[in-house]
Amino acid sequence: MSSEDGNRYHHQHHHSDTEVLGTDKVPLSSPLSGPLNKRVGRKSARFNVPDLCSSKNDGYVEITLDVRDDSVAVHSVKAANGGDLQEDPELTLLAKGLEKKSTVGLIRNASAKIRQVGHELKRLTSFSKKPVRFDRTKSAAVHALKGLKFISKTDGGHGWAAVEKRFDEIAASNNGALSRSRFGECIGMESKDFAGQLFDALARKRNLQGDSIDKARLKEFWDQISNQSFDARLQTFFDMVDKDADGRITEEEVKEIISLSASANKLSNIQKQAEEYAALIMEELDPDHLGYIMINNLEILLLQAPNQSVRGESRNLSQMLSQKLKPTYDKNPVRRFYRNTKYFLLDNWQRAWVMALWIGVMCGLFTYKYVEYRMREDVFDVMGHCVCFAKGAAETLKFNMALILLPVCRNTITWLRNKTKLGVVVPFDDSLNFHKVIAVGISIGVGIHVISHLACDFPRLLHATPEVYEPMIKYFGEQPKSYWHFVKHPEGVSGIVMVVLMAIAFTLAAPCFRRGRMNLPKPLKKLTGFNAFWYSHHLFVIVHTLLIVHGIKLFLTKKWYKKTTWMYLAVPVILYLCERLTRLLRSSTKAVTIQKVAVYPGNVLTLHMSRPHGFRYKSGQYMFVNCAAVSPFEWHPFSITSAPGDDYLSVHIRTLGDWTRQLRTVFSEVCQRPTNGKSGLLRADWLQGTNNPVFPRVLIDGPYGAPAQDYKKYEVVLLVGLGIGATPMISIVKDIVNNIKAREEEESNALENGNEVGINKTSPSNSKRKENFKTKRAYFYWVTREQGSFDWFKGIMNEVAEMDHNNVIELHNYCTSVYEEGDARSALIAMLQSLNHAKNGVDIVSGTRVKSHFAKPNWRSVYKQIAVNHNNSRVGVFYCGAPALTKELSQLASDFSHKTSTKFDFHKENF
Repeated sequence: MSSEDGNRYHHQHHHSDTEVLGTDKVPLSSPLSGPLNKRVGRKSARFNVPDLCSSKNDGYVEITLDVRDDSVAVHSVKAANGGDLQEDPELTLLAKGLEKKSTVGLIRNASAKIRQVGHELKRLTSFSKKPVRFDRTKSAAVHALKGLKFISKTDGGHGWAAVEKRFDEIAASNNGALSRSRFGECIGMESKDFAGQLFDALARKRNLQGDSIDKARLKEFWDQISNQSFDARLQTFFDMVDKDADGRITEEEVKEIISLSASANKLSNIQKQAEEYAALIMEELDPDHLGYIMINNLEILLLQAPNQSVRGESRNLSQMLSQKLKPTYDKNPVRRFYRNTKYFLLDNWQRAWVMALWIGVMCGLFTYKYVEYRMREDVFDVMGHCVCFAKGAAETLKFNMALILLPVCRNTITWLRNKTKLGVVVPFDDSLNFHKVIAVGISIGVGIHVISHLACDFPRLLHATPEVYEPMIKYFGEQPKSYWHFVKHPEGVSGIVMVVLMAIAFTLAAPCFRRGRMNLPKPLKKLTGFNAFWYSHHLFVIVHTLLIVHGIKLFLTKKWYKKTTWMYLAVPVILYLCERLTRLLRSSTKAVTIQKVAVYPGNVLTLHMSRPHGFRYKSGQYMFVNCAAVSPFEWHPFSITSAPGDDYLSVHIRTLGDWTRQLRTVFSEVCQRPTNGKSGLLRADWLQGTNNPVFPRVLIDGPYGAPAQDYKKYEVVLLVGLGIGATPMISIVKDIVNNIKAREEEESNALENGNEVGINKTSPSNSKRKENFKTKRAYFYWVTREQGSFDWFKGIMNEVAEMDHNNVIELHNYCTSVYEEGDARSALIAMLQSLNHAKNGVDIVSGTRVKSHFAKPNWRSVYKQIAVNHNNSRVGVFYCGAPALTKELSQLASDFSHKTSTKFDFHKENF
């Protein structure tokens, strides 16, 4: 430092809009400096940097230091002309070196430190005529700049106009003021507690007293929280944590903001461990044990983004996909119709030919019967086309009443899809949907048949003249005087009873009734729910019996071989009876031993049971469970969560209805709170020896085929589970790991024993397994609302993460109760997650080794990344969960299949 520079060394006091001399704190002027203490002395010095610029005035750098009672902090580094210098990473590190605790001779040492800074600045700037700015648009800074948003698209995204409108509505009843308690409502922030703390921070910054503000203050608040500057958002967040406004964050303040963030994101487990996580943050950011952290510590933590490297080739391919996936509109209606039709047939050709065949058969039967009665002149002259329509519809009814039994013959369908190649052309996954379509066909047939009789041909018989009616005497007897003539015969009674029973069964099978969505009076509540659906559906036994009676006692047909109803029904009814008999015999001999019971958060009951001898199944399949202690007659389907290689069976049952609620109750009675760190809210284990709990008797029936079991046909699979829909996917994930492990062991044995010996020792079953198992890469996405849900499969997740050494399975957990990454309400959770996972290898949200994501996945990005990674491949997409997500995943699979070289086959299983 030159003598001229030394003469320029002086004390200065800079004043800002919010500064009060000697008492109030000075606001932050640079992201590299921390908030200042209430009592601050400020010193500035200028350094000559000859190479920086040719101008004399620009050749000096002015450093302003904040001198506290026990420390020194760099306030700002500026050019002598008052302009800000471009930031440099090395300068940043150097500036931090000045912020050291000192108790003796602080002012004396400050001059020496400033002199040292001068030499370093000269060295740093000598390499370039133009200082280098720390570019926040690169590397991890990009991630941070997206963060700390206080207002998202769903929270006050309409801007100030919407906020002002809500203020006017709220303040109208409060003398034109907005209270703190309604601040969150006004700005569109759901979390009231978080909004209250934000209000306090903004008011504290402006030295406001009281708990209400006017519109002008609200506009100031809004401008600050909606500011897109990262520095401004960082400062606001820091002010929220720094409740005593001393410019430092203590461990107690960190604990409070962790509890607040956990509460806002519905993370009860983190809220309970707030003290432990606060200590973790202080340990990481306060290595010198000063007892506080500064704003620059928070910034450093926010700038730590996950390491992601994208190859140039992949980046280019990604950009090409983005261009291809842009929606295009063809103005030519013919070309547009052709393209849409082509895509539809490519995606649905299996369903298309089955539906076309079904509709064709019905049209053929209707036409055949219509023409037959059109040719019967004696009948047609009296009853006209009405009888033709009635008989044509009746013929389709016979066919559909027989066909509707086949899609529910589960054993037959499972055998066909497992043992034959019919699955290539027949969409067995849609068997229940086809069952519903047939039910719609039956409804239409019944409508045409009944209306044609009651509104058309019966009135013609009643009002016909004796001469015209005479040919009908041999069919109906004396001319009827009223409808009672037709109703009192077996044909009429059976027809009316069938219509009533089918109306009851069809109504209670509707989703609004079956899922209990109908808000009926309390006495009628039992008409909703699965039990009402299950029992009412068994009315079909009476309906089919009456259908045979109705088909035998016909008015217009007397010859036995023309009474064809029993012919249609014979084979399907016999097949269905054999199905039910098989299920009855098999389930009665498959009473299982309960080995473990656990009740988890989210009302989920887990049953681990012995595996009966000969019980062979595939991952993704399901089985029926019966518990006589709840109901001896009810059987309910649940996906198998154990893998075929396990020596036990397991199911995870979520409490959604009456039966599952009672099942949870009877098993909870024999459970106790877990000990020795075991998982679950309640738990019971069967051990070798005495004093074992007495579990209720459980029967199982199965296994039965499901869409997810076909995953082995694909080299790449995308598995998506929504909530409890993760159950079949968990079995698949375990099976993939087991198969890969078995294959590695076989290859290792072959190398040890020599190629020839290894080949000879390979069994036919192993060769068949290798042939059938094609999966080499799996992506598993589990999306759930509650943090406690991750306890359901915690052990399995950790096991997969530990065993999958070759990174075959990519696991992604999403907790939708947490605000999206980048939101200020989840910022501290994200910091904690990064710290804890780096230090302990455990995710704080899921409690597993798999790092969780926040909010909902961007499914388009998921598909795009898979398309980039697996060009020219066929990917199997398997989804299990609520129907809400089905449309989006299916549409994306279709879009990417049509517009990229990667083909996505979508399979779903809804509940």
